[in-house]
Amino acid sequence: MDKIVYIVDDDQSVINALQNLLGSEGYLVSTFTSPADFLNQAAYVTPSCLIVDLNMPGFDGFDVSLHLTERGYAIPTIFLTGHGTIPITVRAMKAGAFEFLTKPVMPDDLLKVVAEALALSEKSAGAAQEKVMLTERYHSLTRRENELMQLVIRGLLNKQIAAEMGISEITAKVHKRRVMEKLQVRSVSELVRMAEKLGLLHDN
Repeated sequence: MDKIVYIVDDDQSVINALQNLLGSEGYLVSTFTSPADFLNQAAYVTPSCLIVDLNMPGFDGFDVSLHLTERGYAIPTIFLTGHGTIPITVRAMKAGAFEFLTKPVMPDDLLKVVAEALALSEKSAGAAQEKVMLTERYHSLTRRENELMQLVIRGLLNKQIAAEMGISEITAKVHKRRVMEKLQVRSVSELVRMAEKLGLLHDN
């Protein structure tokens, strides 16, 4: 199985140095000088990891990580910065950083972290791919369907859902069936398990 290292940095000299280093170790490397170009990818290879610069104009590494997370991707992310401070380090860790490194990065340190990140990605590949698929289904819901789903996973009955949403009980049943069809689940318990995998139960 091919493993790929994505690099997003607006400094071409940094990209060249990282590409040469990782390429010499036999890694497949895909580089982007624009965060938007990276995020415009229809899909990402698994297993993979991401090396992203924190300090890019307009759209920083935190934004890149957030957009990936919103789409259901759990790509181990290594943040790079030329200005490592404790608040930035804390923010990076809260953003789910696999590692946080300060430029200039020692080659051995980077190679060690990349190997560990790819090993994690490979180990969790099945769960990662499932989450992307579930996230796509979840985002297919309309705003009202999403509202109904939240009520279902809170344990409300059809009559209670109808009252909450100001609709008839029959309409609530129809919407509920449509939600379950879109999400490809056959029971409320399956729906709850899906919500748990997507981290939605903490919102209730």
